[in-house]
This record gives sequence, C-alpha cells and structure tokens, in this order.
Amino acid sequence: QVQFVESGGGLVQAGGSLRLSCAASGSTFSFNSIGWYRQPPGKQREWVAAITRGGLTDYPDSVKGRFTISRDNAKNTVYLQMNSLKPEDTAVYLCYGRNEDVYQWGQGTQVTVSA
Repeated sequence: QVQFVESGGGLVQAGGSLRLSCAASGSTFSFNSIGWYRQPPGKQREWVAAITRGGLTDYPDSVKGRFTISRDNAKNTVYLQMNSLKPEDTAVYLCYGRNEDVYQWGQGTQVTVSA
C-alpha cells in the first residue's frame, strides 16, 4: 500500500506563499487522481485540488487562481503551491490518492495564516 508523507506547512502572514509537498512511497500512477483536502479547526474536511493520472487539474472556486497543484513523476511527489494566502486558508492539509471511491490518506501538515 502506498503511503503519503506531507511536508512544507508552517506559519505565514496573509498574502504570503507556501509550497506543500506530498511524497509517495510508491508510484503515484497507481491512483486515478492525487490531490489535497484541508480541514480547518472545528470544520468539515474540504477538497482543495486534484490532478489526474493524465495531468488534468481541478480546484474549487475558493482557491482557484491562488493554488496550483503539480506532480513530479520521477520523484513520486505532488506539490501544492499556495499564493495570496488568507487567514481562512488556515487548516491541516492532507494529501490523498483516489481510485473510484477508495481513498488513501496522508497524516497532514498544518498551515496557519496570520492576519
């Protein structure tokens, strides 16, 4: 089973940027899509970004134009570049791999955006 390890979280001021990394223990091509969710404190998990095996990307309106997902197939790593961060982006960010309705999750990395 492929394991995911996220990194790159931290504390940043509003308007700043962070790049999250999700390193997989095996090939990311074993999944139909790879992506990110986030869980703000006391709130439900929210989908943030996805990239398919073929390289198509998608985002919700809340992050479109600010966040960019990409992948390095040679390193089995997926990245999330986050720009123009807002305090409401504060959350634990979790990487996932998906095949149909089956998800494989990472442990998450904390992102805190101060006003």
